[in-house]
Amino acid sequence: MSSSSNRRGIFITVLCCVAFMALVVAGVVHKLLSPRVMTQSELQLNGAIVFDKPRRFEDFELLDQNGEPFTKDDLTGQWSLLFFGFTHCPDICPTTMADMARLKQNLPADIAEQTQGVLVSLDPARDTPELLKDYVGYFNPEFIGVTGDFLQIRRFANQVNVAFTKVTQGDDYTVDHSGNIVLINPYGDYHGFFKPPFELAKLKATYSSIVTSFD
Repeated sequence: MSSSSNRRGIFITVLCCVAFMALVVAGVVHKLLSPRVMTQSELQLNGAIVFDKPRRFEDFELLDQNGEPFTKDDLTGQWSLLFFGFTHCPDICPTTMADMARLKQNLPADIAEQTQGVLVSLDPARDTPELLKDYVGYFNPEFIGVTGDFLQIRRFANQVNVAFTKVTQGDDYTVDHSGNIVLINPYGDYHGFFKPPFELAKLKATYSSIVTSFD
């Protein structure tokens, strides 16, 4: 065998070894960077409840912050994080909306792209589309604000286990409500929920795990 053939053989062998090592390193890096899939008990310990079988709910027709129809179809094709609150809420609503905004900002790019944040108003008498647009836009310009017929909102909230009640305060009123963040999967089904208080690290870890393990 000629020396040139030997050199070519050595070169091919070295090239194959380098390619193999690159694949191994890439696999290790991908595993390290990919969100860890948590067990059900781990999810629960960190405030995330995932149903064994996602729950379907009836369709509804509300309005988004642009005055356009918002229906169940708008909850398909991506993951949706829903918070039921209202713009006059003094504490829990702005805090939770800020938590959702920080979560989206800190998610891996591929997960963030398939995640939408939605505020469903429990005070449609005061929360007009225009008011909601300014409110949700303050936290994230991509967030969606939803208002509309009170009975439609009530039925929707009941189906995702969100309790709320109007409380009169003199000539004014407020709304007492659940603090959970409702999780809707890409099929438009009620997948689970996150319980407060919300810590960014826990919320990011649990949500990323749920999305990564979904099939």
